[in-house]
Amino acid sequence: MISLIMAGGKGTRMDTKQEKLLLEYKKPVIMHVVDALKNSNCFSRIIAATSSNSPETEKILQQSGIEIISTSGKDFVSDLNFVLKQLDDSVFITSGDLPLLDDKIIKQIVENYNSNNVWTSIVLKNSFLDSIGIKSEYTTQNKEYAFSGISLVNASKINNLESIEESLVVIDDKRIGLNINTKDDYELLCST
Repeated sequence: MISLIMAGGKGTRMDTKQEKLLLEYKKPVIMHVVDALKNSNCFSRIIAATSSNSPETEKILQQSGIEIISTSGKDFVSDLNFVLKQLDDSVFITSGDLPLLDDKIIKQIVENYNSNNVWTSIVLKNSFLDSIGIKSEYTTQNKEYAFSGISLVNASKINNLESIEESLVVIDDKRIGLNINTKDDYELLCST
């Protein structure tokens, strides 16, 4: 299995000149994700999708031995599709802004992965997120669940990126629930 860190976004909702993934929480946010992936020992390769939006993030990832694939930085979906077209394996996709991610939750997710599914998104109940003070903008169609930023994809089974059957797996866990998208998210992180 390959791990893919999405690390090329603009981070415009943070309203800061600093690259979002380099915000500090004991160390840069992106490094919490990198260390968790490495410490899980679940992956044959760890790749990061970066862009011209994140040059300093790319540098720190390269210094950490992470393989880089440069994308357009146009948007998350375009960048993800660009990378997935180059892979032919099961892929653990994570956003780079999950600072509470750790190797134990990664192992739990990977151990329960069903490679017969083309696309599995890890979601959390919105009621759980509300109970721990987290608001998510990215919800399922029925708004009952929020996307965690983690998906498992069998890239070898993708024929058409326009119509993919998605399976949802619910894991209510703060380690995958806190994405750093806004200043409020960052303040919540720093208060934990």
